[in-house]
Amino acid sequence: MDRVYNFSAGPSMLPEEVLKKAQEELVIYRDAGMSVMEMSHRSKVYQDIIDEAEALLREIMNIPENYKVLFLQGGASSQFAMVPLNLFRKSKKADYVKTGLWAKKAIAEASRYGTVNVVASSEDATFNYIPELDKSTFSPDADYFYITTNNTIYGTRYTELPDTGDVPLVADMSSNILSEVYDVNKFGVIFAGAQKNMGPAGLTVVIIREDLIGHAMDITPTMFNYQIHAENGSMYNTPPTYSIYIAKLVFEWVKKMGGVPAMQKINEEKAKILYDYLDDSSFFKGTVVPKYRSLMNIPFVSPSPELDAKFIKEATAKGLVNLKGHRTVGGMRASIYNAMPIEGVKTLVEFMKKFEMENR
Repeated sequence: MDRVYNFSAGPSMLPEEVLKKAQEELVIYRDAGMSVMEMSHRSKVYQDIIDEAEALLREIMNIPENYKVLFLQGGASSQFAMVPLNLFRKSKKADYVKTGLWAKKAIAEASRYGTVNVVASSEDATFNYIPELDKSTFSPDADYFYITTNNTIYGTRYTELPDTGDVPLVADMSSNILSEVYDVNKFGVIFAGAQKNMGPAGLTVVIIREDLIGHAMDITPTMFNYQIHAENGSMYNTPPTYSIYIAKLVFEWVKKMGGVPAMQKINEEKAKILYDYLDDSSFFKGTVVPKYRSLMNIPFVSPSPELDAKFIKEATAKGLVNLKGHRTVGGMRASIYNAMPIEGVKTLVEFMKKFEMENR
């Protein structure tokens, strides 16, 4: 069977080149005589792998020296608790922007440990836009300011970052890390689950400014303390070794492709192909306010739920899989992460044109 075009929101498709490299090294990694899945995380061979992964990520994201890179577990959802447990240090207040389901969950979790000020929300329109921010609503004494840079379910993204002054900006970048250029210096903490743009599920990457480490609340569990992981080089316990190895291969691939600036250019081209068709179509419609459209996740609908179901079924039969929208939104969603080739998007649009002609 041929490989399908996998439009899943995550776990998502990986670059075929990466999969083939992993296949080549699956049973015996280089001259180690064993698979990466079998080797001790304390071995020199594996230490080289994790060191290479960090060095590559620092290079392609241009991460400054005063930031730590942590390879953790627990998914991005664990960061909903780790962030407040480690950053609530003075006022125990934080500002949050509610732009989707994951921001709502982060707000609920942070509220267990301190005071959360929701400075803006787009819930009034099913999160189909990023709300305008009024600096007068910000808490000047907040310990941090929290955003979700790209909203996987609803297909929105920040086109400009909020100016939070001296308050550290925390960003959940799970669904758009490595897809566009960000100045890491503008953030206190960046975190992301790997299973969309970096590798398989099981790995969570945290990039944190060093001055924000070492101030965890007394109630913080050892495994949720950034300082513990920073001091132990992400080796306090057994890390997700194979997921880190695959992430290293993905970082190599991104570098080979020309780095994050090149990926951004390709992603803008891919998104434009699909958005241009949606804007011209009298049958399919995008659901997001154009100014805030994501480059990664593109939700759309047909004239009826019945036609949505028919489209998904027929698309799947053509090798265009995982196009069903999130259960809270319905319709369709095409997730076109870094690994999705332009040909995949073009094939989807051609099928959409055909479906439109046959189902008017």
